[in-house]
Amino acid sequence: MKKITYRKVGDYYLPNLYYPETERTYGKYGMMREDYLKNHKTGLWNRLILHTELVPHLNEIDKIARERLESILPDLMKSAGVTEELKQKDQLKWVGLANACKTQAEEIIFDEIIFS
Repeated sequence: MKKITYRKVGDYYLPNLYYPETERTYGKYGMMREDYLKNHKTGLWNRLILHTELVPHLNEIDKIARERLESILPDLMKSAGVTEELKQKDQLKWVGLANACKTQAEEIIFDEIIFS
């Protein structure tokens, strides 16, 4: 643990605060969670910052969200009829259905993980 150091500002001694650097590996879903916490859950946001748990929390949320997307997207695509056969016959329809499935999967992730 680092020793606390102080600096003199006028007549007062203020601690030199620092936030330990943690590797930021989070992407889209971690950034969305960060924005949600900052704007809607300020108490949790402040607690995570003060205990230096924010970046690990965002890394974990991003990882969980990506894994959940990878697990539910194939089932949604299968139930919507998004197949390789359709891709070869009608690419435009395939792209539209695939995008709709991804949007639906992301809505599930937002509700279950990001905004909870």
